[in-house]
Amino acid sequence: MKMNVKNGIWHNCIITVVILGIASGICFFLQRLASTDTHVPLIFVLAVLFISRFTQGYVYGIAASVLAVVGVNFVFTYPYFKFNFTITGYPLTFLAMLAVAVCVSALTTQIKQQEQMKLEMEKEKMRGNLLRAVSHDIRTPLTSIVGSASAVIDNYQVLPDDKKLELTEDIRDEAQWLIRIVENLLSVTRINGDNTKITTNLEVVEEIAGSAVQKFQKRFPQVQVRVNIPNEVLLVPMDAILIEQVLVNLLENSVLHGKTTSVIEINIIRQERKVLFVVEDDGQGIRGDVLPVMFEGGLHENEDSDSRRNMGIGLSVCMSIINAHKGDMRAENKAGGGARIIFSLPMEEE
Repeated sequence: MKMNVKNGIWHNCIITVVILGIASGICFFLQRLASTDTHVPLIFVLAVLFISRFTQGYVYGIAASVLAVVGVNFVFTYPYFKFNFTITGYPLTFLAMLAVAVCVSALTTQIKQQEQMKLEMEKEKMRGNLLRAVSHDIRTPLTSIVGSASAVIDNYQVLPDDKKLELTEDIRDEAQWLIRIVENLLSVTRINGDNTKITTNLEVVEEIAGSAVQKFQKRFPQVQVRVNIPNEVLLVPMDAILIEQVLVNLLENSVLHGKTTSVIEINIIRQERKVLFVVEDDGQGIRGDVLPVMFEGGLHENEDSDSRRNMGIGLSVCMSIINAHKGDMRAENKAGGGARIIFSLPMEEE
């Protein structure tokens, strides 16, 4: 905390010094070209305005106005490099700069506070949506696990072996789903914590896609997955674990919500400054009441629908991850049936 405060002070001081330095340089340059000094106060008033806008609080703008008035008097007003407090309009210049600094600082502080309040409201809204999704998505597999385990324990002697195996497989499948929920929640905490900056490295797109497909087919071996990539090696700055999870979530959604999905295609397309990832399936597509609002402000699906399972957290995580990578994401139904989800990643770090 102390380190952040120190960094903020140094940041504001540097901004103040740089802007005043630029203003001084401009005045020195114009001093050689102009025969009067009338432009000097105006330039420094503008400098004070910028300092008040780009620094936090009132201190730096007021300090800059004082330094500017003194500097204008001492450096840029005849007699040069001497103080002359008898100059006509000097008090008015000082008061004008001080008023500009206070007003702009007040407006800037108010705007920043409003932005902070809006950000906090969005975070609270997202937390609420996430908690509702978590409570639904975790309760369902836990209930199934408890029910199957109780059935095996209470009827162990009378249940045939094939029924025991079936119930045990149900427990395993639901436990695997819980693992996916936990992975998604961990990703949410990484993306939506106080520090939303992620660490990216240049990764080979083909390797990320291949790893995601391998994980997906361990759970859905009956679904055929085709990956189409350019002949060239594509290196994209990304958090490899997070982008791999996006692909796994989208592949799983294609099966769980496509119902009849048997083939999924991942098409990776290079454009001028970004790479497109297109995930297409041959299933039933996305419901009409879900599609229009799927990616508006972060996935507001019908929260009371049982068919939302894995879509709520999974797609919310996907959207958060792509946004954190400065990319974008959208979904659509294909004309011939099935769904298509497209997301892009920039090829260069911003």
